[in-house]
Amino acid sequence: MRKKPTLSTKLLAMGTVFLLVALASIGFTLWVTWQLEGGAAAVNEAGRLRMNMLRMILAQQNESPQEFARLKQRFNDGLELLRTGDPARPLFVPWNDETRTQYEHIRSQWLLLQQEWKMSLPQESGAAAVARGDAFVSEIDGFVQAIEVRIMRWTAVLHLFHLFLVALAIGSAVAFMALSYLLVLNPVTRLQQALGRVRQGDLGTRLEVETEDEFGQLAAGFNLMAHALQASHEGLERKVREKTATIEVRNQRLSALYAVSALAGEAGSLEALAQGFVQQIRSVAGCDAAALRWSDEANQRYVLLAADGLPKSLAEEEHCLNTGTCECGQAQERARMRVIPIVPAGRLQLPHCREAGYETVVSIPVQLHQRLLGEVTLFFRTTLDLSEDMRELLSTMARHLASSMEGLRATALEREAAVAEERSLIARELHDSIAQSLAFLKIQTQLLRDAVAKGNTEARDRSMAELDVGVRECYADVRELLVHFRTRTQDEDIEEALRATLSKFEHQTGVAAALSMSGQGLPLAPDVQIQVLHIVQEALSNVRKHAGARHVQLRVQRHPWRFEVQDDGSGFDPQAVPPDSLHVGLGIMRERAQRIGASLRLESRAGGGGTCVTLELPAAGVDERLPDAITTPFIAAA
Repeated sequence: MRKKPTLSTKLLAMGTVFLLVALASIGFTLWVTWQLEGGAAAVNEAGRLRMNMLRMILAQQNESPQEFARLKQRFNDGLELLRTGDPARPLFVPWNDETRTQYEHIRSQWLLLQQEWKMSLPQESGAAAVARGDAFVSEIDGFVQAIEVRIMRWTAVLHLFHLFLVALAIGSAVAFMALSYLLVLNPVTRLQQALGRVRQGDLGTRLEVETEDEFGQLAAGFNLMAHALQASHEGLERKVREKTATIEVRNQRLSALYAVSALAGEAGSLEALAQGFVQQIRSVAGCDAAALRWSDEANQRYVLLAADGLPKSLAEEEHCLNTGTCECGQAQERARMRVIPIVPAGRLQLPHCREAGYETVVSIPVQLHQRLLGEVTLFFRTTLDLSEDMRELLSTMARHLASSMEGLRATALEREAAVAEERSLIARELHDSIAQSLAFLKIQTQLLRDAVAKGNTEARDRSMAELDVGVRECYADVRELLVHFRTRTQDEDIEEALRATLSKFEHQTGVAAALSMSGQGLPLAPDVQIQVLHIVQEALSNVRKHAGARHVQLRVQRHPWRFEVQDDGSGFDPQAVPPDSLHVGLGIMRERAQRIGASLRLESRAGGGGTCVTLELPAAGVDERLPDAITTPFIAAA
């Protein structure tokens, strides 16, 4: 590798270039000046030739032949001097095609003039000789003019060169300043700025070594000095960090546990508690996604309760997991914290996690009093090895979650008991009031019979029939209301309560009824279950009173919850029922649906088309619309 020139070499080369340019400029100026001086001397010499010619013409007329011969010799000498030049004076003709042509023409004319002088008679008139001399002098003037034109051109070149020298001087000054900035001033400024940053505490400051000259060596030395200072400073900081590492870990654990405890106190529903917990544990563990699954009392399945950062497709595919079908759904007897690596060709059944790009899954059971309530799953896109401190922290957070869930369950049980007690009181009030009215109606019936027995047979029979039908129907309604008000769910799943309701309906009416359930989802809140059962019972009551059906089908879909009561009865036109109708069953069902934030839809057609009552619950959960209801899947534990 070629070694780059040093700063001294660069400065020396720059000075040498400037010196050579200056010497060349001076030499060219001297040479042009020498050419101008020689041309001016040639013009003077040509002028003497003109004067000498005039002397020869006068000497030819008035002076001796010896004087004429001397003048002629002087003319020849002058003409020869113009041809050869004299570097010592200096004197030389700036030759070019024009001056050379003029000079040769003068020589030929001079030779011709000498021949004419030899052949001419002594008695030649002076006027003719002067005219011949003037003509020759005109030839010399043309030669002089050619020399002057040449001199003018050299003068113009000299002026242009002077302008060039001025521009060159300005450019050289600019180039000198630019090179000085690049080679000297800029490196010095960068070094000063780096020293200022180090003085302010930025010990990681380094200078880029761009050259191998003196400034490059100075930058390398500065980097070595800064590195030594930084290493010394980092050594001291490392010792301080090692002393405070344990305290920071403990503070982190205390902060995380405090946040979980605060969340348990602020959450008003299981969904809010679960969602806040997965966000908190994801922040503490630094995972890419976190999920909380709830397990039923029999530990047969795991239903996704809350997730944070989990892809939507993965959440849908693993919304409900049967226990033991995946590494995440642990059986109660084998529940423990596990770090599960996901390998491309392994025996572990984790296809969804592998497709989502996760490489490690951490499973944390949520247990309380030897009961498995659920499982927390952490997803990492990198390989992971949990430390003992992190394992202990995650286990403690899971225990806090279990305690909070148990607290919500106890609160839900208390509220359910209060609702049941209140409805029992309402049932007793209805029994006391409506039952007395029915007793009064029976007495009136007896009195009416006695009165009719006295005479009016037609009125007697008609009144007796109407009173009998009214009393029977009123009495049946009262018994049905009493059953509705005393309804209470004992299981966490509504399926058993629905089967019991249909069984009672079949027993009372003789109409065949069937129940079909599909899908998997979280159980309904106790208060919501009661409202749903009342709506279903009211729909069945309408079937009993008005439909004349032979078969009733109850279809239930979980996630989201959807209930359909379908009969094959006579049907009716819903638009034909006036708002102020005495048949208030439809209005009661709509009010109950509105109370739990659900939608009720009625589809029927007169003439044997049957009737379908559809109840749809919101997918987000009904607890947000029920301030007194807490969605919890642990009612069965009561």
